[in-house]
Amino acid sequence: MSDDQAPVVRLEGVVKDYGEEDVVTRVLHGVDLTLDRGEFVALVGPSGSGKSTLLNILGLLDRPTRGSVRIRGNDTTALDDAALTALRGRSIGFVFQFHHLIAAFTAAENVAMPLCVDAGRARPEMIDQARAMLADIGLANRAEAHTNKLSGGQQQRVAIARALIMRPALVLADEPTGNLDTHAADDAFQLLRRYNRELQTAFLIVTHDHRLADRCDRIITLVDGRIESDTGESAGAEAHSGAGAE
Repeated sequence: MSDDQAPVVRLEGVVKDYGEEDVVTRVLHGVDLTLDRGEFVALVGPSGSGKSTLLNILGLLDRPTRGSVRIRGNDTTALDDAALTALRGRSIGFVFQFHHLIAAFTAAENVAMPLCVDAGRARPEMIDQARAMLADIGLANRAEAHTNKLSGGQQQRVAIARALIMRPALVLADEPTGNLDTHAADDAFQLLRRYNRELQTAFLIVTHDHRLADRCDRIITLVDGRIESDTGESAGAEAHSGAGAE
């Protein structure tokens, strides 16, 4: 199966424990999850439900205690840290509530950073590519501004551009609108949605904002480290049932 045909993400039986010997806390309990190309998914659940742990595993920032994680058909179980880093950099983008932009850099330099890291050095054409991306999201006139001179909404747009500059198969967004006012939050959401549709990038958005979750195509609810509900599963079951009846 080619990378394009494989699910963007497939988790099977993922367990995550913390601690050692007799003092072990199980945070994830055998999670199965598949995300396909072009999906736009909300991950919701109460605090302490394991959302951040699941996001770290999906983003290849942490390894499961047991179970398998496949990214675009690549089984990550046996990959060393260098191979995981390379796969993460080329396949996964990240958007956070707090933007983690480098204040000493311009907006264009921040957006170009993943390109530079992947190539091992900076090239002028990378900044040109970043400027084009910023123009595409309406920030052409702020490309040379340092990010601490931008508004919160503008900073989040820069962070979104940085996450998408490598054209990843998957973007993980952790409370991407949680630090924004209503107008800026809506702008950020519309930007994510636009690139989801144009590039067929899969998005998984962790949010406590039910208004945002309700605008996604699929909602996964995580409770006590288990998937309690998944609207995508019921839709898939109905489609399968309908196909069999024809």
